[in-house]
Amino acid sequence: MELEDPKDLRARFRKFLSLTNERKKMSKTTLRKRISLTAITALFAGVLTVTSVPVTSANSNAGTASIALPGGTINGSLFVATTTNTGGAAVAAAAGATTAIADAENNARSVGLLYKDSSSDVAQTATIIAGGKLSLYAAVTTTVAFTASAGTYSDSAGNGSTITYADPAKTTLLVQPAGVAAATTVATIWTAPTTTGTYTVSMYKHSGSAAPTTSVPTLGALAANITVTVVAASSGGAWSAANSNCAVSSASAAVAATTIDYANGTTAVVNGSWYINFDLADAYLQDLDTGNIVVTATNGALVNIGAGGAAINAGTASTVVAYDAGTTETVRVSQGTAGAPVVTTVTITYNGTTVCTKTVSIRGSAAKIVVGSVATADLLGSATTGASSSWLDDGTNRAGHFSVTLQDSAGNIVLPASASEFSIVSTTVSPTVTNLAVDSVVATSLSSTSAHRYSVGTATCGPVAGSAKVKLKHVNSATGVITTSDDITVRCANGAYSYTASFDKASYNQGDIATLTVSFKDSLGNAANSVDTVGTSQIILPMMTFVSATGTAATRPDAAGNVKYTLTVGTTTGMTAGTYTGIVDFTALTGAGTAVKATPTYKLSTGGDTTTNADVLKSIVALIASINKQIQALQKLILKR
Repeated sequence: MELEDPKDLRARFRKFLSLTNERKKMSKTTLRKRISLTAITALFAGVLTVTSVPVTSANSNAGTASIALPGGTINGSLFVATTTNTGGAAVAAAAGATTAIADAENNARSVGLLYKDSSSDVAQTATIIAGGKLSLYAAVTTTVAFTASAGTYSDSAGNGSTITYADPAKTTLLVQPAGVAAATTVATIWTAPTTTGTYTVSMYKHSGSAAPTTSVPTLGALAANITVTVVAASSGGAWSAANSNCAVSSASAAVAATTIDYANGTTAVVNGSWYINFDLADAYLQDLDTGNIVVTATNGALVNIGAGGAAINAGTASTVVAYDAGTTETVRVSQGTAGAPVVTTVTITYNGTTVCTKTVSIRGSAAKIVVGSVATADLLGSATTGASSSWLDDGTNRAGHFSVTLQDSAGNIVLPASASEFSIVSTTVSPTVTNLAVDSVVATSLSSTSAHRYSVGTATCGPVAGSAKVKLKHVNSATGVITTSDDITVRCANGAYSYTASFDKASYNQGDIATLTVSFKDSLGNAANSVDTVGTSQIILPMMTFVSATGTAATRPDAAGNVKYTLTVGTTTGMTAGTYTGIVDFTALTGAGTAVKATPTYKLSTGGDTTTNADVLKSIVALIASINKQIQALQKLILKR
């Protein structure tokens, strides 16, 4: 290339500096109008031919400071100038006797650099526009050679180094002066090929036994290496879904583009807020230019936007607008009405492009009490048989007479603060049921499949057997809001005294399923309670096989005083048709003389055709009688004519 007279060059450069100083006083809009890349190129027309690169945050280099020693390694690190370059020309780093790489990088500028990773060793990566230039520098104490698989080197510099280039100049050698002991900064500029592809840029050093040369740079030891991807045009500056991130969390957080997304928020927040943490980047993992970010929420939810990881106030509207690059931002999503559940879809757009959509659910305050699994309680008491064998039998070792689940107005499970929030509605107290209470270990899970989704309640009975309708109330300790259950029918009775046994059918075929019901009564003839166990049993039912367990001492009747067993008709060795009588013996009751053994009778058949000769004869007689009637009717019809 041809250079102008140095005086003219200095004049042009002073003019450029004046524009640069003026730049600091201008807004971005004014600056872009006054100092475009075209204007700068025109200013230096005839001085140096440069590759035209669009002025965007992605195309003007990464903008992050290079690694400075001692973060790097002398003779083991190669640095790339990543400072934003608005001048349009590559500039080599200042060379000199220094170990402070930060001093060398102050004026170093690359051109067309789209991406550079943060490493400085042999595993570096970079992306550059075809024909772009990398400004390289390093701290060394030995002779070094810069070499590349393609492209050319220029503007090499060192502190007294002897500099030579290969022909073509895809290698440049910097021989250090004799006697150099301290590290010195060396620099060079590598111009990328105009053909797209993947190339390597390497720095070799003296190995201790061999020094690199211009013709054979690999004679030394590899000190650093960069894998450079050369692209035809920049796809930077535009939002990249692959390199951006949008993650739902229960807290504000500064996520990066590589942060793994969480599942949409559907279960964890009650009367609280969800946070959508997002980070927008282009195809080269670079931040986007400042733009319009619009956040909207459906169903009246409120949103607000702020810096990721910072405290953010709840929003006051369903739409919020911000003007920034969307780097590590957070959207807070809150209920539109305090205490009311909401399911909302939040959409985030950047300059009109949808960059994130998340649907989250926020549960509301308790609005409904659901009571289930109501047992029959014992007279003159509320106690169950102990935590190890609860009537509820839910595997949680919580004894009680009924389950209590709180729900918001949308049917979502919500949790009580403590057992003291529950009590009986005083107007429903009666001599039969004198109190309702909730166990101290209340519900702790919002999962619809967990036994811990409900609390466990107990009923206190008076001295008279019977049933009564009562109600349970919940008082929110934070808001004072009272929620009342529907009527709960609670029955009170004594423990088992006698029993009967019966099958669900009188006869079965082989392979059928049979149900045996044992009904227990207390001493007054009421269905027994669900608290006291019925004791061990011995049950013999010929030609049947039990499916459900029998004989356990901890067996309790259900709310109706029954214990049911499931059996299959037949055995592993086959079955003989006939009528059988079984024996059902609950030994604790029969041994005490309060009950007698039950002997249910049932009929079994092997299936298929069971018609007897008598059945066939009976059918023939009926058929003959029918034919005779038809003949008589036909004779009467003929005689009338």
